[in-house]
Amino acid sequence: MSGEKGEQAGRPGEQAPGGEQLALIRETVRKAKEPRAKPRTWRGAALAEGLPVARVLVDKGLVHLDQFFDYAVPAAMDEDARPGVRIRVRFGARVVKGRREGGTLHDGFIVERRADSDFAGPLAPLAQVLSTEPVLTPALLRLCRQVADRYAGALADVVQLAVPPRMARAEREPSPDPLPDPAPPAPGPWTRYPTGPAFLQALARGDTPRAVWLALPGPHWPLELATAAATALAAGRGALVVLPDGRSAARVDAALTALLGAGRHVLLTADAGPEERYRRWLAVSRGAVKAVVGTRAAMFAPVADLGLVALWDDGDSSHAEPHAPQPHAREVLLLRAREERTALLLGGITGTVEGAQLVDSGWALPLAAAREEVRAAAPLVRTVGDADQARDEAARAARLPSLAWRVTRDALAHGPVLVQVPRRGYVPRLACDRCREPARCAACSGPLEVREEGGTPSCGWCGRPAADWHCQECGGFRLRASIVGARRTAEELGRAFPKVPVRTSGRDTVLATVGAAPALVIATPGAEPVADGGYAAALLLDGWALLGRPDLRAGEEALRRWALAASLVRPAGQGGTVVVLAEPTLRPVQALVRWDPAGHAVRELAERAELRFPPVARMASVTGPPAALAEFAELVRLPEGTEVLGPVPYRVPRAQGGEGWERLLYRVPPGQGGALAAALKAARVARAARAAQLPLLLRMDPPDIG
Repeated sequence: MSGEKGEQAGRPGEQAPGGEQLALIRETVRKAKEPRAKPRTWRGAALAEGLPVARVLVDKGLVHLDQFFDYAVPAAMDEDARPGVRIRVRFGARVVKGRREGGTLHDGFIVERRADSDFAGPLAPLAQVLSTEPVLTPALLRLCRQVADRYAGALADVVQLAVPPRMARAEREPSPDPLPDPAPPAPGPWTRYPTGPAFLQALARGDTPRAVWLALPGPHWPLELATAAATALAAGRGALVVLPDGRSAARVDAALTALLGAGRHVLLTADAGPEERYRRWLAVSRGAVKAVVGTRAAMFAPVADLGLVALWDDGDSSHAEPHAPQPHAREVLLLRAREERTALLLGGITGTVEGAQLVDSGWALPLAAAREEVRAAAPLVRTVGDADQARDEAARAARLPSLAWRVTRDALAHGPVLVQVPRRGYVPRLACDRCREPARCAACSGPLEVREEGGTPSCGWCGRPAADWHCQECGGFRLRASIVGARRTAEELGRAFPKVPVRTSGRDTVLATVGAAPALVIATPGAEPVADGGYAAALLLDGWALLGRPDLRAGEEALRRWALAASLVRPAGQGGTVVVLAEPTLRPVQALVRWDPAGHAVRELAERAELRFPPVARMASVTGPPAALAEFAELVRLPEGTEVLGPVPYRVPRAQGGEGWERLLYRVPPGQGGALAAALKAARVARAARAAQLPLLLRMDPPDIG
């Protein structure tokens, strides 16, 4: 909203007006009519002395309104209206014949108190101070601004991600008094890494070491993360550890509690519930607690005197925020490490291309174990390729080749066996039995699936039954399973090993742990439970389903999922064996057999550099109807050196109205990512000023450019 049309200012300027404008502000508030809406504004209220203007971030999240607005502060609100507090303002009102008309009430935050305004017209007063808790601190506001600029988004959208919703009862409760700094912990399992103790010593001195850590397989990584966080606390600084899911966060939480006791850190996950999570967040914001363990949203946690940021498994897609502007936890923590001068620990069982680039540039150092330690901790990995399965009659029964069947049979005598299946459900994909053409719904072209044994095929998109299906290519009426899901696999393995209990872990029910007794544990990737004492063996089925995805990261993701499952298996010296059903000559399979994920990441980085793909180059995608893309391409003023790829047809989920959409890709050389983001955001603002009706989706660093 422009300053000419409304009461609140919308254009920050350089020159400060004189006393004449201040008199106008006071006169406006004095003559203000009391509206009917609640909470009410102020009629005839005196202005606050000294700093009568509040600069406000209005919680609207519209890119063309990505600016601050000035409001008058009534004297009665002077004490409570401090920077960082939540307030409510009337937004969009107009002055008509001396009366304020229209406008709606919106929440917002005060970012600054000022003696004057850059806006020459009358200012609307604050409607209400919702809370006196300063939740949007200057440091958090700067971080949100940097994230918004990097991802071409609106500041209000990022603040919504960073500051949790208000819970009044939690705000009324005092936070506990901060505990004294703990004693430095022993290095513990960090001694298995040649440079591990040195990293901890640098943390203990208050230095800012930066490391890309390749963790050894096994159960020790939660304790290693907890030890690093405890070392930062012992040095008098804060620590922030971000993990991909609640189960892994709970493991680090338990390790840190065992190491330091209760009260020195908080766990920020959705499992705590909105009120308890806000209570814990307040304890961090107030400085009562200086260590945070949490999932993706914890990347913005306002830890005081932050000394260490750590991220576990940065290749997990859960670290990418699905809400606008879709920041990635790794990039946010890298921003914090640079701006707040903290140590960085980027760790995982496998490495990512982004981590390899940090090492290659010299910004971070590698932290890995010697090959002897790796061989001692890793299980034995064996492969079964397509040719092996074609010659193996046993592969047609219970989906197990002879090698996998023997390994499973022998391992069940010593403990549980993990079976990783890439797909959930019963038969999630069907095909024509005659010509192998994928079976699709006649109404919406969605894929057909069978959800339970003996069930009628139905559409996975619209849910319509397809009992009378026939193939459009060859006219056949018989269906076959092109992909078998976790539940069907559990049935087949249960028949192959009838005396062994079968447990499943997937989207509907995710198991955290299983016991040490013999059992078959069927799990989808990412839902593998931890076994007491480790699994005796693991079977990684249908490797082609992971490797065959049309995605730039298919190989990296397949290796990551396999290695995470294999790391739950006992070491080879204790009989631990992993069988992977995939072509043994492929690079990700060889990296798993040799347990060399760092080498795989380095080779992937070299290929990306040759092809000018991320992270070596920065890219952005703009997706929408062809007319919207043409309008956007007309408005955008790209920085020099930008390469435009497309447009090409692009399938968007039907819920987003993506029928017939196309996609443009913009690629810039290193160092131009900020300029590209600014140019794309400016084009969005110009398009919004035209009141464009057609939808358009913009994303920086899209994960699906393959």
